[in-house]
Amino acid sequence: MQDETIRATLEAREAELVEQMAVLTRPIQDQGSISFGKRVGDGTAMAVDRLTAVTAHDNLQGLLDDVRSALAAMDAGTYGRCAVCGEPIPAGRLEARPWATTCVRHG
Repeated sequence: MQDETIRATLEAREAELVEQMAVLTRPIQDQGSISFGKRVGDGTAMAVDRLTAVTAHDNLQGLLDDVRSALAAMDAGTYGRCAVCGEPIPAGRLEARPWATTCVRHG
């Protein structure tokens, strides 16, 4: 892939992740009351949904950090080299994960 294509792919992925994170952080309209009793009720389901959203947000944040690191590596001229050992990252890895900044051994 050419640098322009890679950059466009990374920038599109970055925008997608930012939008997904924005959706997860929108306030919930009907907060309801959360109570944990002996039976699974609406409060328990809402709490589980919120915990799931927090986990999803954390995962998206990690991926967003990786995408931004790859963009920074492009700007620095080090894209395609492992950030740990400096060896070239295999083309297949970069094709599958353009945001990879480490080789498989260090990933």
